[in-house]
Amino acid sequence: MTITTHTVEANGFRFAVDQAGEGDHLALCLHGFPESRFSWRYQMPLLAQMGYRVWAPDLRGYGETEPKPKDVKAYLIDRLMEDVAALIDASGAKRVTLIGHDWGAGLAWTFAANQVRPLERLVIMNVPHPAVMSAHLRRSWAQLKKSWYMFFFQLPGVPEAAMTANDARAIRQAFHDMAQDKSNFTKDVLDRYAADAQRPGAMTGMINWYRAALRLQGKLAGPWPVIETPTLIVWGEADSALGIELLDGTQAYVRDLTIERLPGVSHWVQQEAPEKVNAILKTWLTSPR
Repeated sequence: MTITTHTVEANGFRFAVDQAGEGDHLALCLHGFPESRFSWRYQMPLLAQMGYRVWAPDLRGYGETEPKPKDVKAYLIDRLMEDVAALIDASGAKRVTLIGHDWGAGLAWTFAANQVRPLERLVIMNVPHPAVMSAHLRRSWAQLKKSWYMFFFQLPGVPEAAMTANDARAIRQAFHDMAQDKSNFTKDVLDRYAADAQRPGAMTGMINWYRAALRLQGKLAGPWPVIETPTLIVWGEADSALGIELLDGTQAYVRDLTIERLPGVSHWVQQEAPEKVNAILKTWLTSPR
C-alpha cells in the first residue's frame, strides 16, 4: 500500500500529512514525543487495506509542519484539539476513528472526552487517561520519579540544548535505550527522528507541549465526562516511563473499554511490535460494538 505525503492547510498551519487508502472513513493517527508521522509507518498499510483513509500528520511544532510557534500558549491542549478538529474537517470524512500514541494519545483522550467532533472509535497506545495520570502523579512517588523529564522540560532553553546536542544523541537514545526489541530502530530510523527534531524551531515546539500542560493545563484540568466512544487501549508492559499501574481507574472514565497488554514490549509499542499491534487493531476494529 503506497504512502504519500501531502500538505494539508488547517487551522492556520500547513500540516505535513502521510496518507494512504481512500474512502469516507478517516483513521487519524496522532504521534507522540519525540516522534513524527513516521511512527505510524507499520499501521498505515493495514488500516488502508481495511478500508480506511489514513492520515498521519506531523503535529503542531513537529517535523515538516509549519509554522512552529515559539509561544508556550500556542501549545495549550485546547489549541491542539482545534488542530485535530480542523484536520478532520479538511478531510471531509463522514466517520472518524482516532488513534494516538504517547502525547498523541493524551490529545486523543482529551479530544474524545470533550466531544469536539463525533468519533466512531478511539484507540490509545501507552498513555493513561489524563485524570488517572494526574491522580498518580499526586500520590505515587514511583511515577513521579519516572516523570522527572516533564519537570526538566520546564527550564528555558536548557532542554532544547540537551536534546539536540551531538546530532540529537538524546533523541536517538530515547528510542534505542527504551526499546526492548531494538530491531525496528535502525540507524536510518534514528536518523529520521534526529533530523526532524533538529529542524528550526522544532525542539522548542515539541517541548512546549510539556510546558503548556504543566503551566497552563486548559482542558487537561477537566472536568472529565465519561467517554461514550468505544475505546481500545494497547499497552506495552515494559514501558520504563509509564507504569502499568496507570491503567488502574480508567474504567471510571470510559463506558466501553478494551485493554490489550503486551508483555516485554516497550513504550514504543506500535513500532517495536507492529505485528502484534496490527493483529489487535484488526480484530478490535472489525468487531461489532
